[in-house]
Amino acid sequence: MIKAELIEHIFKAAGISRWNDYPKMVDLLELDKQAHKAIIAYLIAKFEDDVDMKYIVEACIFDFLSRVVVTDIRPNVYHEILKNKKDEMNKWVLAKLEPMIDDIENGEFLSRFKIYQNDKMHEKEQLIVKAASYLATKWEFSIVYQSSKFLNDIDELKSKVDEEIEDYYELIGVRKIAMNQKLAKIVDLSGRLRFQRRWAQTQRIPPTNVLGHMLVVAIFGYFYSLAVKACDKRLENNFYCALFHDLPESLTRDIISPVKYGVNGLDEIISEYEMRLIDENILPLIPQSYRSEFAYILGIKEEPNLDKTIYKKNEFENRILNSQNKAISFEGSLGAKNEDKFSPIDGKALKYCDKLAAFVEAGLSISYGVKNTELINGLLGMDKFFENQPCVESVDFAKICADIKEYFGLDKTLPQMTAAQTS
Repeated sequence: MIKAELIEHIFKAAGISRWNDYPKMVDLLELDKQAHKAIIAYLIAKFEDDVDMKYIVEACIFDFLSRVVVTDIRPNVYHEILKNKKDEMNKWVLAKLEPMIDDIENGEFLSRFKIYQNDKMHEKEQLIVKAASYLATKWEFSIVYQSSKFLNDIDELKSKVDEEIEDYYELIGVRKIAMNQKLAKIVDLSGRLRFQRRWAQTQRIPPTNVLGHMLVVAIFGYFYSLAVKACDKRLENNFYCALFHDLPESLTRDIISPVKYGVNGLDEIISEYEMRLIDENILPLIPQSYRSEFAYILGIKEEPNLDKTIYKKNEFENRILNSQNKAISFEGSLGAKNEDKFSPIDGKALKYCDKLAAFVEAGLSISYGVKNTELINGLLGMDKFFENQPCVESVDFAKICADIKEYFGLDKTLPQMTAAQTS
């Protein structure tokens, strides 16, 4: 599904700081920016007709993987290079990435990557992704500006940033965000997840935030979708279900599993409260034209009840849309419903992707020499989970974990940690 080397490349973005030559109140990371960009691209794209959503997904992934390669080049310098040396730069980027991605989908992913670098057939999709990147950058700049007002050139930069939005006004979603309408509040809610740290009570390298974690799980979900030959709608749904799976935490904060499941019945209380907050503070902000689809992606569905309609949320449940266009659970292989008309979502596999992301977060830190009881217990627990339940469909997550352990040297340290626990 994905090589350990590519996973390492993805997580490098968690250590890449942005706006390095400006004072700022918080560290702004490339991983978070790319996640915010992907979210904004979805919000904008859903307003437009005849948009290839698979292209939007892949464009965000291609751009992200490329950006990590060229991270040492300042954006304005990079854009100037592209004006004169675009082909040479693209070849250099691809040469760095090719060993990590050449075997994905038997080389078809790499082929689409090459086409994307010089594609002139998807102008609207490219405009959407570019607009999303700009809006994510502008959101960051609002933070930078607050702590940089004493700099003599900051207002000149602000004017340039503000003016650029005119390049994207043909997109309805951009106009709505610019006018600070409801959609702008979703942009803000998702952006605030960059301030919520994963494993909040634990020292870890590299530290990752909830926003960046959502993108990592979405990328894992995308590669899973390729591995099971998912139809286009299934691939789109899997990516965005993962990308938004922790969005409610912008209202509740991340509640770690030992707390959530440590008290009998507490998880149900939290779930009910989370559902109420979604109903009151998230769904009303989503445009009516795609609100039901968004709710479906979040994992919200009707539950049978004699007295009143009850809605419950379970993003990690396999589901499809029935003939009445209502979400229903689906047991068994989704390969039997692998058609756009069923709009399938691999909830179970996305749960595995979520655990895999956490496995890498803990494992990376331990491999860098920063470890503690919580990280060790988390890593061992997830390793045991994948060992006992290795596969979803045809994808062997235990094998992916084994490759990660070998690549980062965890296969040597894990036995020692296990022995220390049992002694």
